[in-house]
Amino acid sequence: MPDRRRERQVFDGWISALGTASGTRVVVGHWPGSPFGAFGDVMLERSDGGRLLLAPTAATARYIAGVYHFDEVRVVPVEVRRRGPLWEVGAGPLRLGFRVGRRGPLGLALRAVPRTLARRPSWAALADAPARLVTGVRTRGSSRPGCRQWYAALDLWPIVAAEASYEGVDLGALAPVLPPVRFGFASAPAAPALVRVVSTVESTVGRPVGS
Repeated sequence: MPDRRRERQVFDGWISALGTASGTRVVVGHWPGSPFGAFGDVMLERSDGGRLLLAPTAATARYIAGVYHFDEVRVVPVEVRRRGPLWEVGAGPLRLGFRVGRRGPLGLALRAVPRTLARRPSWAALADAPARLVTGVRTRGSSRPGCRQWYAALDLWPIVAAEASYEGVDLGALAPVLPPVRFGFASAPAAPALVRVVSTVESTVGRPVGS
């Protein structure tokens, strides 16, 4: 009989997503708590639809590429710095700075959900339909055979200003995340935002993620 045991990997941190006037959309993960230690990563989709992963190590690149879908994967230094409402991201050819505004009603509502409840798969299942209705984002699903994911959103802030360049070329003014990014089963809110999140990936033991 095949081994049906499953193991869970938990990533605790922040996800920011924004669009630019050039059509490039950027999703940044900042993970102080993860199975790989603290790290950051960048998922970038160009205006022509090309999907790029920028990850700091071969191990993180291999894992993320096994969970999500990319056309190109590059291992580069990734640094994410936070100074109050200001965030700065350096990832190989990408330079990004953005500022968050005051949290709105949705952020306040997410803060009111007990953390232990928010991390349960049953809560992700309950929140999935309302999340799709309000933000267009799913809270549970699967991007690859053999694994499933769920997200616990714990807070949310709007991104109100941003500057970004790729290989020294300005990507243009802050814009909505449109068309939706296509890295996995869940997109990002159309309105640029920073989300405090706990992401759980459950995979079959003995089966490589993404196989």
